[in-house]
Amino acid sequence: MAFKTLLTVMTNPETGEAALAQTIALAESQDAHAEALCLGVDRTQTGYYYAGANAMILQETVTRAQSEAAETLAYASDVLEKSGVRWSAEDGIAQIADVGRHVAHRSRFADLVVLPRPYGENHGAEAEPIVEAALFEGHAPILVIPDDCTPITQPNSIIVAWNESAEALTAIRHALPFLQAADIVRIVVIAPPTHGPDRSDPGGMLSQMLSRHGVQCEIDVLAKNMARVSDVLNRHTVDTDSDMIVMGAYGHSRFREAILGGATRNMLEKATVPVFMAR
Repeated sequence: MAFKTLLTVMTNPETGEAALAQTIALAESQDAHAEALCLGVDRTQTGYYYAGANAMILQETVTRAQSEAAETLAYASDVLEKSGVRWSAEDGIAQIADVGRHVAHRSRFADLVVLPRPYGENHGAEAEPIVEAALFEGHAPILVIPDDCTPITQPNSIIVAWNESAEALTAIRHALPFLQAADIVRIVVIAPPTHGPDRSDPGGMLSQMLSRHGVQCEIDVLAKNMARVSDVLNRHTVDTDSDMIVMGAYGHSRFREAILGGATRNMLEKATVPVFMAR
């Protein structure tokens, strides 16, 4: 199945530029429709205003959000119009506590949601909730794009992070259009368990499944010789000159990931290539 509806969510032109360019590149290669949801975000917390705050303050924050949404929509529409792909774009405003609801509703009807990296300089507080809303409430696969990433139409070499989890397998199934067209897919298993049904052949069952879909794959078993799994994956991505990482998202609760960190958060902070995620 090809990706036919591609959605990107933008809250300002600067941080959304790379994701929009990637959306257009995929729309061209997949003969797909590109959609841009341009949100102006009211980042205030209305319930926590000091006593005596008046309606003028509330109106000012709404007006600012409307202005940001209009500016982002104008930018996205201009870029999409010049691209020649089939496209649509719309704007809207939302309070930061409610932004996820709007993103989730639109993500439900997209084959793939292309988003900027949620961490980094000039990335607003709404970036992380947007990623989580697309994954958890929208139940959509996402492609997270680093800020300085050059758009790709079809990755030639892909790394699949395999830990036998349901989240990883879901991501792999969603990523099949990319995997089938790649020259090589590397199934990366880091420090496989010494007990279990697949201990003698880590990644073997997955390799068999993908091979039956016409995927050219190899299995790379790596030691966890760095503090974080994400660091091992990122180094192997560079060493193998890979173009994309496919992995499951949030194997632990989002609260635990946020407090203690985890492979998902660390990967989104450090990755230098697009990261395909689902759960």
